[in-house]
Amino acid sequence: MNGKSSNQEPKVFILSAPSGGGKTSLARALADSCEQVVISVSHTTRPPRPGEAEGVDYYFVEPKDFEQMIEAGDFLEYARVFEHHYGTSRWALEGFLAAGKSVILEIDWQGAREVRAAIPSAISIYILPPSVDVLAARLMARGRDSTSEIGSRMEKAANEMSHYGEYDHAMVNGDFAAALTELRQVVLAGQPPLSASGLNIEALVHSAKSVRLKNLDAANL
Repeated sequence: MNGKSSNQEPKVFILSAPSGGGKTSLARALADSCEQVVISVSHTTRPPRPGEAEGVDYYFVEPKDFEQMIEAGDFLEYARVFEHHYGTSRWALEGFLAAGKSVILEIDWQGAREVRAAIPSAISIYILPPSVDVLAARLMARGRDSTSEIGSRMEKAANEMSHYGEYDHAMVNGDFAAALTELRQVVLAGQPPLSASGLNIEALVHSAKSVRLKNLDAANL
């Protein structure tokens, strides 16, 4: 990981994490408390979940409309995740930057690669859980996925976390308030996070790869 720093001019920040890593909650809390920071709302072909709102959580579009947007060059990046497509609007991002706002992109490692290629100055941050058990517990606590779906997310998490080294920074979301403070320091002051310095990330990735559904049930998560 390298150490690009932030300054007062508008910046693009890439925020990635495995499912249950807390990137959405952290991004929203930061944007709610900092008027100069906004979140780019992605387009997706998946149906809305209970409680999700159009234009707040995502812009929900039909697959054929998404394909048309790809052909028109409307997306800065797009990727297929869990059988659905997600994309970042190029025009919305440019509008935010022109208005003097720093923009947070909540995207996966595939999208992060595309954004870094298009915007080399973008600052990328990977959010890690403190342990695999904590990650599994968060997914179970959400109550919206079946046990088999959680197992699939845990297996995918191992692959996603293995790309942490491609990011400028890595940080741990163990305590939400502490993680939010650390993220704010990165975005607003350009201070590199330190929470991941004592974490054996390779061991974390390895343990995620070994997770099986029976382990989730046995741990009573």
